[in-house]
Amino acid sequence: MGWQRNILKIDLTTGSIEQEPLNMEWAQEYLGGRGLASKYLTEMTDPRVDAMSPENPLIFVTGPLTGTMASTGGRYAVVTKGPLTGAIACSNSGGKFGAELKLAGYDMMILTGRSERPVYLHIVDDDVKIMPADDIMGTSVWHTEDWLKTRHQDPSLKVAAIGVAGERGVRFACIVNDLHRAAGRSGVGAVMGSKNLKAIAVKGTKGVKVDDPKRFMSAVNEAKEKLAANVAAFTKLGTHAMIDSMQAFGGLPTRNFREVQFEGVEHINPDAARERRPNGFTHYITNKACFACTIACGRIAQIDKDHFTIVNRPEYWIPSGGLEFETAFALGPVVGVDDIDALTFASFMTNEHGMDPISFGVTLAAAMELYEIGAITKEDTDGVALNFGNAEALAIMAEQTGKQEGFGVELGMGSKRLCEKYGHPELAMQVKGQEFAGYDARALQGMGLGYATSNRGACHLKHNMFAYDMEDQTGDGKAAPCKESQDRNAAMDSSGVCLFTTGRWGFESLQAQIDAACEGDWPVHRLMTLGERVWNLERQFNLKAGFTAADDTLPKRLLGDPAPSGTAEGKVNELSKMLPEYYDERGWDPDGVPTTQTLSRLGLV
Repeated sequence: MGWQRNILKIDLTTGSIEQEPLNMEWAQEYLGGRGLASKYLTEMTDPRVDAMSPENPLIFVTGPLTGTMASTGGRYAVVTKGPLTGAIACSNSGGKFGAELKLAGYDMMILTGRSERPVYLHIVDDDVKIMPADDIMGTSVWHTEDWLKTRHQDPSLKVAAIGVAGERGVRFACIVNDLHRAAGRSGVGAVMGSKNLKAIAVKGTKGVKVDDPKRFMSAVNEAKEKLAANVAAFTKLGTHAMIDSMQAFGGLPTRNFREVQFEGVEHINPDAARERRPNGFTHYITNKACFACTIACGRIAQIDKDHFTIVNRPEYWIPSGGLEFETAFALGPVVGVDDIDALTFASFMTNEHGMDPISFGVTLAAAMELYEIGAITKEDTDGVALNFGNAEALAIMAEQTGKQEGFGVELGMGSKRLCEKYGHPELAMQVKGQEFAGYDARALQGMGLGYATSNRGACHLKHNMFAYDMEDQTGDGKAAPCKESQDRNAAMDSSGVCLFTTGRWGFESLQAQIDAACEGDWPVHRLMTLGERVWNLERQFNLKAGFTAADDTLPKRLLGDPAPSGTAEGKVNELSKMLPEYYDERGWDPDGVPTTQTLSRLGLV
């Protein structure tokens, strides 16, 4: 069990709605989530398809642990060809939407075609309807969720929606569920917008069965005990605490990665978020947890009513999703801004309008550098001075990009296209078109290898090299653990639980829960081989889409400009040494193509 053994297929062109049995042979090979959806995508899609065309499927997928009592068992993923990169995209999200889709009876929902008119989906178990969305087009994801719950008189509905950013094709638009959780990277929201689909509202009542309930609960309880013993600091500070760690280490990307430490970090770190001002105001209000989560790393925060961003704007006096590490980095150091109210406002904008804060912030940083060298002028920006450190510019551009107004239309292209347009492609801090997360690859060598080889473009979540990099700042011996962690994370992304559990309960705890939930035997080596199979399947898709080994690289700044400070001062990333070793570990030829022997061993030929 673990699976519902059911797929919901909706053709938005014809309006047909069908259910079909899950391919259990594929489920045994790919488990669920990222792996299983990638298998379906590769079987039904030409990798050369335009990401924004009706022929590009949009797949919502759960894992066998989604909707169960496994801690963090609320994850779902969106898999498609990404418009930001042109590569395979898998964007993972928490919250409660994924569990609700599973409880409605579906392992996966495959959306194809394009509706002639704006629509949304209303799903209550087997009752599935395509309904007109004209009244909510052009509105935010916050308004959309409220409207749907009021329209159907059901506050228990779980909603995933796009904002104007997704409607109008922002290349890094995301799909926001439960108000401030998101399938955030690679532009999956733009694909949803290209299908004229505004939102999905779902309610499920079917439950999820597991293969061996008694053994499953024993494994779940053991894993929860491990989490409880290891997450107190994480629960208290959330991911936001990483900003101080990276600052001290010298790996905090600052001013478009020109620097690796930010002098204003104390104004935007967790202490600043919790500081009580003379008027009694504090940013941080409380934690928030996703479905079945015992960590609760999410933040709820507010903006000072006297701050310039929300004066006379009472709609933003209501608390919402607070700063986490990636939002703090992307809206703070990388653009040189140390105004925590402005960061929080920009974070609200990315949530409300549905766009990836990492790609937005790093793209704005590129625009700021273009502005400072004169490649972009005030004439281009309608009079806004895009200097590093300009909090007002950050707030204006976050709102303009979300609403696709003014210079925000240009920023919505992403850094690669923006920098190419203005004649300086070297200033785009990206891989395969996707912007970096908040870790500098000169200080964290293995992270750089993971960025360069990630199948969805620069990504800090498709591998786990952090511990290795903190211990050793050279490129020596990084290829094997990078490959292993990529395979392990691919298996986790296929299970339905959160990656934040891995370092706290270990891969064996995940294996024990999968083995008890799913029929058959699922030893660790089988799951690791499954993860390797997923990675190579994604690689094959990208190669057929036109990517080559030349795309497994980093910007010249990280390869040629030494880190100016911190523990890696004077160092550049050693990708030229690590990449051939990585290809060899993967069983790929020197051109980065999986060998016939490797593909045969993994059942991919």
